[in-house]
Amino acid sequence: MNAQRADVDAERPARLALLGSGTVGSAFVARYQALQAGGATLPTFQWLANSRAALDCTDGPAQSLARVRTAPPRTAAARPWSQSAALRAGDVIVDATASELVAAEHAGWVSQGVHVVTANKLGQGTQLERAQQIVRGCADTGAVYGDSATVGAGLPLLSSLRALVEGGDRIHRIEGVLSGSLAWLFNRYDGSQPFSVAVRDAWTAGYTEPDPREDLSGEDVRRKLLILARACGTALEGDRVQVESLVPAELASLPLEEALARLALLDAPLHQRWQSAQREGQQLRFIGCVQDGAAQVGLRALAIDHPLAAGAGTDNRVAIHSDRYRDQPLLIQGPGAGADVTAAALLDDVLRIARTATNARS
Repeated sequence: MNAQRADVDAERPARLALLGSGTVGSAFVARYQALQAGGATLPTFQWLANSRAALDCTDGPAQSLARVRTAPPRTAAARPWSQSAALRAGDVIVDATASELVAAEHAGWVSQGVHVVTANKLGQGTQLERAQQIVRGCADTGAVYGDSATVGAGLPLLSSLRALVEGGDRIHRIEGVLSGSLAWLFNRYDGSQPFSVAVRDAWTAGYTEPDPREDLSGEDVRRKLLILARACGTALEGDRVQVESLVPAELASLPLEEALARLALLDAPLHQRWQSAQREGQQLRFIGCVQDGAAQVGLRALAIDHPLAAGAGTDNRVAIHSDRYRDQPLLIQGPGAGADVTAAALLDDVLRIARTATNARS
């Protein structure tokens, strides 16, 4: 980016753009307006977009959100967020989608000096080269990549790992319950009703990804492990993560609507695993673990007193083993799913960026 142009842009008030009008996007708009009414210093809400349309927020974000959600469908080739070409250095774009197309833009945005705040794990949780491009773009322009919402829904997990590494600590192993939706499912499931009923309840409550098979397949946890490993400086490739999927092959190949109608295919295998664990006095937990440049994701039967067997609801519970925490791991626990906590994590990152910009100008 031209240095003179970057200096000019930095003097202009920051503007905010939101991508995504689903449950997280809607919760973000509500929280933004509540914080603004309380006097918080926030970038001006300039425009918002979904896969259907992009609208200026001249009449307020809530009104624009209502209109963009009812906009007519566009062709598959349309990219309403192309309005982002008007973004300038210092602006903030919030990605509240799960879109691969949007995630592919992250590196380009930060390379232009645009801050990216995201709940979308496809930026840093897929190809290693894309993650490295994002890091390089931030280093070159000073842009911030706010990713607190990608793992742990805003728990101080990524920030703690980065602080440990920056302080000279060496991370040996990270393991934990990293999916709020799967935590909720296995905290709730007691064999008294089909597992598929609990899955549908979690999907309706917004705890799962739009396609719950992303959670059940272990793909969501795999992406989170990649983000965690890379935050520690480990260049972990996706194919180094071994994943045990809970989704039967016949369910995996179905279109989403048909898959939702046939969730009962999950029931028999999960009930057998639950019964086996019960006989041994154990509990089922879906665990992700990264160690020595490799990672595993899958369902494990844990003793009731195991550190990762505790927790309730959508709690994530993560153990960090390091030089500093060699004898007893650092445990971080808290709610790991839900639109409200995810939106709060996104706004926290936006506020941090706004405060930093204000301090730089003063």
